[in-house]
Amino acid sequence: MAKETILIVDDEPTNLSVLAQLLQPTYRVRAARSGEAALRIAVSEPRPDLVLLDVMMPGMDGYEVLDRLRSDPATSDLPVLFVTAMANADDEERGLALGASDYVTKPIRPAVVHARVRTQLMAERTRHALRDQNQYLEAEVRRRVAENDVTQTVSIRALAHLAEMRDTDTGVHILRTQGFVAELARRLRAHPRFAPHLDERSLDLLVRSAPLHDIGKVGIPDRILLKPGKLDADEWAIMQTHAALGADAIAKAEADVGQPVAFLELAGQIARWHHEKWDGSGYPDGLAGDAIPVAARLMALADVFDALISPRVYKAAMSFEDARRVIEQGRGSHFDPDVADAFIAGYAAFVAIASRGVD
Repeated sequence: MAKETILIVDDEPTNLSVLAQLLQPTYRVRAARSGEAALRIAVSEPRPDLVLLDVMMPGMDGYEVLDRLRSDPATSDLPVLFVTAMANADDEERGLALGASDYVTKPIRPAVVHARVRTQLMAERTRHALRDQNQYLEAEVRRRVAENDVTQTVSIRALAHLAEMRDTDTGVHILRTQGFVAELARRLRAHPRFAPHLDERSLDLLVRSAPLHDIGKVGIPDRILLKPGKLDADEWAIMQTHAALGADAIAKAEADVGQPVAFLELAGQIARWHHEKWDGSGYPDGLAGDAIPVAARLMALADVFDALISPRVYKAAMSFEDARRVIEQGRGSHFDPDVADAFIAGYAAFVAIASRGVD
């Protein structure tokens, strides 16, 4: 094990010599005869592990040296033992208040000096060990959070791809609607009505959960889900059940975990209520106004806009401008007025998202 380094600071050569001879058999010793020199040595290699600092020095005294050491991030934690002939309790309190670790009084008593130095170095080793342990634990927490984040994202994408495998129209729709929801949320996060629901964490969970909005389609029979044409009334009634089916599946997954899971809660809201309408005429529960969760209100607009601009076997794709007019007409009836306004104000951004993810 390498010797620990001690910096001795004293304007008297005799005092430096006495302390150096006392400590050199056990430690690497560096010496400074002024406060200015001590500050330079304190940040040079080999860095000192401990400073023995004389209080009464001409020019820059020990108090100022200590203050300067504590003010520099590179030396702010460096333990300092004051070496002084002063016996005034006020002086001792002043040094301790400035951050001195302890005092060694003159005349020097070798056993006392060794004991004080050893104690401070042991304390410093312990602090280093604790700091290293804390850094390791913090890194481990970050690693596990990142790992959980990836696992969560992969799980969501796997479930979304399950729906995609049943319905070939779903794949790009998932990505585009996720982009639309993210854009709406960013534009509304400062709005008084939405700010409490769209902090950084909630926004992240919302965007992450968005791909699960149509997960319930895995429960719709192929003859309806894959029908190459428009659905009749009975078929449409069955298709509408995908909202409740998706929410129920997510609720069961959360129940299996045995505790609330934030992203699953949002995913469940989106899956069940993204077809609700502001005026209460939607499905499956006929919710209206603010009774519809914010996440579902954002997805409602994103879902409709994407459906309008996407070609299907039973319809041609609508132009962006025509789709915009449909959204404007649905303001206050189909869509939350403020959500519709956010879309209209950011229309160019939504066109850009759609253009990047065309089929």
